[in-house]
Amino acid sequence: MSNNRVLQISLDIYIKAYEIDAMGIVSNIVYVKWFEDMRHIFLDQFYTYKEMMTENRSPILTKTEVEYKTPLSIFDQPTGYAWMEELGASKWVMAFEICSGETVHCSGRQSGCFYDVNRKRPIPWPKDAVERYLAAAEKNKH
Repeated sequence: MSNNRVLQISLDIYIKAYEIDAMGIVSNIVYVKWFEDMRHIFLDQFYTYKEMMTENRSPILTKTEVEYKTPLSIFDQPTGYAWMEELGASKWVMAFEICSGETVHCSGRQSGCFYDVNRKRPIPWPKDAVERYLAAAEKNKH
């Protein structure tokens, strides 16, 4: 299933002093942390970490891609955006952007799957979570 920013979430980002480097700009690794924050917020709408831990499941990342475009400084007030780009039986791909107004500072993608903690192997998306996501996506279209 492919979506065009269906159920996009946003996150106002406050840049902290420890997130900048010696040149006064946001360190590259911080963007990945923001991606993680947004992925957790997005996922929590459909499958909470409490549910995951109870069922001995965990999302795992298989790939992170980051494209740095325009540096951010500590004085900027960016907003992060995240949305599900692909949702397959077991694999998912989320897309991200960090922006200030019309300026895109960073974009990226993360791929992953769910993992059975006890059996130590990838598993399909939990059926209930997929149903919640699809119902919300369908409702969002109208």
